[in-house]
Amino acid sequence: MSARSIATEIDIAADAAQVWQVLADWRRYPEWNPFIVGLHGRHAAGARLVATIQPPGSRRMTFRPTLLEFAAPRQWRWRGKWLIPGLLDGEHHFRLEPLENGHTRFHHGETFSGLLLPLFGEKGLNAARRGFAQMNQALKRRCEALASQASA
Repeated sequence: MSARSIATEIDIAADAAQVWQVLADWRRYPEWNPFIVGLHGRHAAGARLVATIQPPGSRRMTFRPTLLEFAAPRQWRWRGKWLIPGLLDGEHHFRLEPLENGHTRFHHGETFSGLLLPLFGEKGLNAARRGFAQMNQALKRRCEALASQASA
């Protein structure tokens, strides 16, 4: 079975603790996140989440991924599936890398696999990639605004 991955990253002028605070506050996603417009569930490995995403140029979708790992304040991952495992699965990850200058590199990506992956195609992957980039930019704006307010 083939797999396709998307990997994005962005540097944020805020420390990892500040970025984690924004990233882990799922209730506030509708305020700033243009891609993951809703995320509900417990911060615990094995928890079932309810995620609503809005890929650019695509319909809004709600699904129920399983949280595989929630390692505060470093990273978290979930695995989602379409209908049944093995048709179209995605393992989504969010990871913070503290940088020497007190900033943070945010790594955001997903690996897709399953029998229907060829039908998902480049159009689906490109929409997801654009959605990740939009979320990354919005996270950067929010964290940097909060960091500048804290230092004022």
